[in-house]
Amino acid sequence: MNLLTLAIDVGGSSIKAIILRDDGTAVSERSQIPTPHPATPEVVVAALLDLIAGQSRYDRLAIGFPSVLEHGITRGAINLHPDWDGFPLAQVLQDKLGKPLRIANDADVQGCGAIAGQGVELVITLGTGFGSSLFLNGQLLPNLELGQHIFQGNDTYEDCLGQAALDLIGVELWNVKLAEAIASLYKLFNFDKIYLGGGNSRLVSVDLPLNLSNKVAIVSNDLGLIGGLALWRFSDA
Repeated sequence: MNLLTLAIDVGGSSIKAIILRDDGTAVSERSQIPTPHPATPEVVVAALLDLIAGQSRYDRLAIGFPSVLEHGITRGAINLHPDWDGFPLAQVLQDKLGKPLRIANDADVQGCGAIAGQGVELVITLGTGFGSSLFLNGQLLPNLELGQHIFQGNDTYEDCLGQAALDLIGVELWNVKLAEAIASLYKLFNFDKIYLGGGNSRLVSVDLPLNLSNKVAIVSNDLGLIGGLALWRFSDA
């Protein structure tokens, strides 16, 4: 049976949706709306329900959300609003929609769409914030929050490489810092491959040492949607 999955990618600046077959091909156009602000749970849930109501037939949902998620409960969403800490998002949407639903951290979802499934693979999402996901031989280690860890001085990876930093320092210096971050993360994880995705990956033009140049790949931001299919392949999602 080829079920239709409504894949949704919730970001700090926009919410995107598309309906996909099991093989990843689209059966609808991609929809996109601005993320409402202030992005409280009530306001974002209302926006999600409006977006979903405008979709054609689908059988189930897969949602990437910019927060740590534990059993469908959000554990903070720093690029949205403080009220997301402890919000039962999966249950609220399940009760409203009455459709099978799976939800995971947005960087984890993008990673599911990006990886080859071999060795240690690190996925970085460059957008409003600095998302991250880590895989070993295709198995996800969920809710990795590298963005909130110290990178330089007292600044986190997100402080140095999120949208606010890009706006402040410009693309050239942002790329310098990104190259430094990749080198730092390689020392930490000894990854076989690092994938750079998210809306700002289009701006990447880093100069890397030879030992890293073949370990970096830039991937489509659409994987934040396509990766949602993998949530239905993981028995413990």
